[in-house]
Amino acid sequence: MPENNVTPDSNASLPTLQTKNSSRQWFVAPKPIKQLFDKFPLQTLPSNELPQRTARKRTQHTLYMFTTEDGALRNAPSFNPSCLKWQTYLKFTSLDFRTAPSTNHASPTGSLPFLLPFTPSASSPLPIPSTKLEKWTRDNKLDESGPPSLKYEAYKSLLDHRIRNAWLYTLYLTPSNFSSIARPLYILPCSSNTLVHAAIAHQLKQAAEAELLKQSTVIDMEALYKESEKAFFALSSLLGDDVYFFHADKPGLFDASVFAYTHLLLDEALAWQETRLVNILKKQGNLVRHQQRILQTYFDGMGV
Repeated sequence: MPENNVTPDSNASLPTLQTKNSSRQWFVAPKPIKQLFDKFPLQTLPSNELPQRTARKRTQHTLYMFTTEDGALRNAPSFNPSCLKWQTYLKFTSLDFRTAPSTNHASPTGSLPFLLPFTPSASSPLPIPSTKLEKWTRDNKLDESGPPSLKYEAYKSLLDHRIRNAWLYTLYLTPSNFSSIARPLYILPCSSNTLVHAAIAHQLKQAAEAELLKQSTVIDMEALYKESEKAFFALSSLLGDDVYFFHADKPGLFDASVFAYTHLLLDEALAWQETRLVNILKKQGNLVRHQQRILQTYFDGMGV
């Protein structure tokens, strides 16, 4: 699945989804599709070679991420939280870079985003995966802020767990949002074949479900939303009346991490159908202002 390196496993058995609102199983593949893939199982092919830069773009670093062709031309925000986090962070560093659409399969690490640095030499540059982007910026004197504090790590866990869990549920396991957002962004661009669409949809939902079931034996919708509300309140209290988190004079990686979720929830271009998580966020006015400030300053007010 495209969130934070969660990869669907087409050969894994589908776990049973239980909620306090329903006891039925979700996401069982339709019989014709199951028969098709029983006969012709999906195979994972080797990763593609690194994308080749055109001569016109050889003077720029390139961030490969989830985006559309039009979004890449405009350097618009990515529609994927993990990609948007690093795209925003690199903008904070004033790095001269462009964005390019890609997929997890095209990534040398199997996940997006990754940066292909510009090098004036004839040798091919080594890609920088997202796990090493922060170190790369520090090594190149692009980010001279101090090392993260223990307080930073504690608040980061709110994003990585409580808010991300609610995001997974509202995007992938809420049918109306899956149809209006996940399907056009993650599924339709992959193929024109309806059977392929069905298979990818099944994998995305299964991966989201499996990720949530790692932390609980049941998927409790009410608990997920309540925990996300507590997390947004905690982040709002942390920000207070400051412009950026941790009393900083300029935004840093944590600001980018928060913006990656708040922007995608507040961007009207995504047309959320089920807006419970959006409404929870809107209760925290300073987080909304934080999102608007970064959007206007670093993205010229552009949406996805």
